[in-house]
Amino acid sequence: MLKVYIQFIKSLREQRGMSQQEIADKLGISRTSYIAVEQGKRELLLSEAQKLADVFGISLKDMETGIVPDYEKYKEMILAFLRLAGSKIDGKLPKTKLAKLLYLADFTWFYEKLNSISGMQYRRIKYGPVPDSYFRALDELEEEGKIEIDRSKDGLILLSENRGSRKIKPSILNKEELSLMSKIAKKWYFKRTKEIVNFTHNQLPFLICDDNEIIPYGLITQEDPEYVY
Repeated sequence: MLKVYIQFIKSLREQRGMSQQEIADKLGISRTSYIAVEQGKRELLLSEAQKLADVFGISLKDMETGIVPDYEKYKEMILAFLRLAGSKIDGKLPKTKLAKLLYLADFTWFYEKLNSISGMQYRRIKYGPVPDSYFRALDELEEEGKIEIDRSKDGLILLSENRGSRKIKPSILNKEELSLMSKIAKKWYFKRTKEIVNFTHNQLPFLICDDNEIIPYGLITQEDPEYVY
């Protein structure tokens, strides 16, 4: 078993604050067997790998890459964009538009730095590129009292940052990352959700990939500089 793969599993477990026994229980194996996995002495069965991916809220493709997504940083990106791009009147931002802003930030950073801000893997779905754990992250932030979700009768979902959390400054995102996010938010602030959806759907990464496929970050490096964000 590759060392990077072992470290990937261990890092995700520790990020989630889970013990080896908790993971073993979810996989239906003994703690000793799971410890052997983290030590590289035991291979995971495909069914066990799928269960593990589900526990961590990622895809099997994520596990294959060995890149550890920074889930907490991704959640901080969500809060940052709600501050940067939320309506000046009520602070609300459509859920779909937020998803596109997050995608543009991660892929633009990769275009410039050859790595993404959060490391999250974006999947090509009908409404655009989005990580599998996007919706879970929103639910968690709502449960933590950091955001409010307004679910209207017409199906529109608006998000806003809870007043109490606005006093909390970003601790994971650095100034350069926040600067890029600010530029992206400024460009799209007065644009409707449909416009940013059309923009991302016409970018090379989305056009090339098949439905439900993880979009490789490297594809954005082939995009025209004017159409990166």
